[in-house]
Amino acid sequence: MASSPLLTKISHPFSSIYPTKFTPFYLATEQSFKFPSTLFNFVKHLSSNDNPTIFHNFNFDSFYANLIDNSSHKINLTQVHAKLLLLGIQQNGFLVSKLVNAAVNFGEISYARKVFDKFPDPDVFLWNAIIRGYSKYNLFASAVEMYSRMQVLWVSPDGYTLPHVLKACGGIPSFRMGQQVHGQIFRLGFEKDVFVQNGVVAFYAKCGKIASAKVVFDRLEIRNVVSWTSMISGYAQNGQPIEALRVFDEMRSTGVMPDWIALVSVIRAHTDVEDLEHGKSIHSCVIKMGLELEPDLLIALTAMYAKCGQVMVARSFFNLVKVPNLILWNAMISGYAKNGYAEEAVKLFRDMISHNIKTDSITARSAVLACAQVGSFDLARWMDNYISKSEHKDDVFVNSALIDMFAKCGNVDMARMVFNRTLDKDVVVWSSMIVGYGLHGRGREALDLYHLMKQSGVSPNAVTFLGLLTACNHSGLVEDGWQLFHCMKDYGIEPRHQHYACLVDLLGRSGYLDQAYDFIMNMPIEPGVSVWGALLSACKIHRHVTLGEYAAERLFSLESYNTGHYVQLSNLYASARMWDRVAKIRVLMRDKGLSKDLGYSLIEINGKLEAFRVGDKSHPRSKEIFEELESLEKRLKQAGFVPDRNSSLHDLNEEEMEETLCNHSERLAIAFGLISTAQGTTLRITKNLRACINCHSATKLISKLVNREIIVRDANRFHHFKDGVCSCGDYW
Repeated sequence: MASSPLLTKISHPFSSIYPTKFTPFYLATEQSFKFPSTLFNFVKHLSSNDNPTIFHNFNFDSFYANLIDNSSHKINLTQVHAKLLLLGIQQNGFLVSKLVNAAVNFGEISYARKVFDKFPDPDVFLWNAIIRGYSKYNLFASAVEMYSRMQVLWVSPDGYTLPHVLKACGGIPSFRMGQQVHGQIFRLGFEKDVFVQNGVVAFYAKCGKIASAKVVFDRLEIRNVVSWTSMISGYAQNGQPIEALRVFDEMRSTGVMPDWIALVSVIRAHTDVEDLEHGKSIHSCVIKMGLELEPDLLIALTAMYAKCGQVMVARSFFNLVKVPNLILWNAMISGYAKNGYAEEAVKLFRDMISHNIKTDSITARSAVLACAQVGSFDLARWMDNYISKSEHKDDVFVNSALIDMFAKCGNVDMARMVFNRTLDKDVVVWSSMIVGYGLHGRGREALDLYHLMKQSGVSPNAVTFLGLLTACNHSGLVEDGWQLFHCMKDYGIEPRHQHYACLVDLLGRSGYLDQAYDFIMNMPIEPGVSVWGALLSACKIHRHVTLGEYAAERLFSLESYNTGHYVQLSNLYASARMWDRVAKIRVLMRDKGLSKDLGYSLIEINGKLEAFRVGDKSHPRSKEIFEELESLEKRLKQAGFVPDRNSSLHDLNEEEMEETLCNHSERLAIAFGLISTAQGTTLRITKNLRACINCHSATKLISKLVNREIIVRDANRFHHFKDGVCSCGDYW
């Protein structure tokens, strides 16, 4: 570029324009600037040359442009800016644009704006620099504002202006403004500019108008990697992962190589459909391209492996990042929580907040979910305390998760406290509380809450009705459950398999086996495992062998290798004292390589969970535990307790049977709890299987003998034992 007209007026050496006590620029800056020394040597030569013609012909634009390009800090830019002012060339548009762009690259957007505002008549290049700066740092409203000012001043945008403006419109998002920009693109003749059109595609995709994005994309005569990536990202971000993968395959077939941005979207699409196999192939592509340390790809890979259950692989990627961002923390915590690694999720969450990393709603919900899975009431209270002091305390999604957490940790009253303090109760909040009541068998409270919900103007959804049916099922409210099921259609809700299974269970447990069978036969959808499983369970309770065998046959045809179905049928035969058939089931299971799941119970003592299995003698306090257990058995016998021997333990003698029954895991957990806590302390126990009838009856009486409340969560529901009575009313 030619020298500025202002420069042609300068015909004296450098030294003659400095004030008397001013140090020459090349001497002042050679030490502080890391610029190539040849520039300074050249200027020294010019300033010491007696020939003014050489100095007169010196290209100031090139010199100061090089200084700006080689700047490493804002202070360098301010020094150059000061020299431009001293030389009287601060209105050189080329150099000022350079200054603004350099300031933007350093993240000094405020300084860039000050420089811009001092320029009297900015051209399109200077406007582009400031708009690019605002867009780059996601200050989208400011970018759009500057573009509007540019239009008012009749400065026509070029092909570099429009993509940044479109990005800003998509980021706000401002669909109307973006449409106007799109119209202007046609008027200015940029409809064939790939760079600009890619911006249009990305804009429509970010605004959720993926169909419009596709129309623009289809009209492109030339499609580069950015074009394809815009469409792939658009589909992935708008909940259409299958379409994103289809476009990716189409891109590969045209010979266009993906960049890391495209691969991020493709990995996210595979994550959404949980296609780990093909996701791994993309991972291989990432490695071959040498992009495995790209931060956004690390985040995407972590999320993919975590969501698909390979949390150890995900953690290896997480550990590669020196300073994980919020998205990465969320991916890892959520991955742990949703794949059965609840304790690891809680530990990682504690690590996160100990490093003062700001959490968001997703982090909080994942952590609360993990606490619910751990089942520790002390941990639940800690989490509730943390949330109450955080910015998430009024988040309805977080509060819904807290309600669910307290319900699953055995304290439905605390769940109700969270419910009561939640200000804006949506259907999720109401449903969470109703489900909580259902889990604890408090059917009447669930129904009362349902009526309050309707009075408040909130319409129930499918989850609400599932919670209500569960509550009725666990409370024996047959008529209420039947009416609720049939009023689902009044809200336009189509019953799912879970709703049908719940009603079959409700009818069957109440003894209406024929009605339950007729109901199944008239279902508009094919009965699934949950439906036939509910019928088989009811047949076991009421010892209806014929109907139970039919239900079992249906289950075996659907899931021939599910151990639980064989155990249920065996229990049915045992309840009817058909020992020969019990033996046949055992042989059948052995031939299929199936074994019964081992039962275990967890008890929380001082915030720590202790695990026990049947007959477990591995605990450090085992001797004390069995002494307490023996004492309890004596007191039970004195109180008239007689164990039910109608079980599959028919091949044991009386003494062996009695010993085995009293050594069940929950009995060991209760004994440990009694010797480890003060009198009156509530014992909280979690069992992985359904409680057996003996332990259920024994625990009722123990609660009265030791004057304790004992809360047991089994595979089906919560049991609150107190004063010799269980909250389930012996209906479970």
